[in-house]
Amino acid sequence: MTDKKTVSVATDPEFIAELSEYLEVLSNPVRLKILKVIEKEPKEITEIASRINTSYANTKKHIDQLVHIGIVKKEAGFGRETVKGIHPVWKFSLAEGSLEMLIKNLGVFSRVNVPIGFGEIAKKLETVRAAVIAEAGTTSPALHLMSGSAAGRTFLLKKDHSAIGRVDPDNPGRTATTDIVLPEDYAMVTRITKPHAVISRAGDCWQIEDRGSLGGTYINTELSAPFHPTSLKDGDVIDCALGESAARFLFIADK
Repeated sequence: MTDKKTVSVATDPEFIAELSEYLEVLSNPVRLKILKVIEKEPKEITEIASRINTSYANTKKHIDQLVHIGIVKKEAGFGRETVKGIHPVWKFSLAEGSLEMLIKNLGVFSRVNVPIGFGEIAKKLETVRAAVIAEAGTTSPALHLMSGSAAGRTFLLKKDHSAIGRVDPDNPGRTATTDIVLPEDYAMVTRITKPHAVISRAGDCWQIEDRGSLGGTYINTELSAPFHPTSLKDGDVIDCALGESAARFLFIADK
């Protein structure tokens, strides 16, 4: 397995409190869906609520939390035109660089060595991992889907080689049991018959290789060169293309 640095954290109460709040906000899957909905352009609460299929009040509660930790910004704008005219509304969008900041922060936090006496923080740091492997009952390597209609699904990497792609109705027999096949609505992902990417084991490590997809494959927001294997480490975020109909995975290494 690849070496990982361990960061020792001083028992600074202010840091611990901020870390706890940050992880608490990000532990809710509804908030992650909201981030995806507003990724490309600002939207008002009613539109966001409709897209994630929840109430206005519930959506506002989650957005307020995201604004509070600085991932989402709130700005005045104009709503849709009605018979009564156009009215000003609050619109919400991602703060500049917020997704990159989120990935970086989670990467740092995953390496934090929490001091004795802060067990509650340690539990929160493992919340995401526990949720990912709960259904599998194993610590085998996996890809956890974090976006789109099938968000929350975990794909166990049972073999040393798996293709990643969108379902192909014209070739239903192509899909192997070890492939990672996504529903049709992940339109930015290449069909499985010409995989978007492949993930494979190389000795004690795992790597991913983009297969010349139109949308590209990104590792922690960095574009991976086509047909060039890129090593993966525990907690890496993999984007197969970008946008609402793309697929975002969390890589879970075996430990």
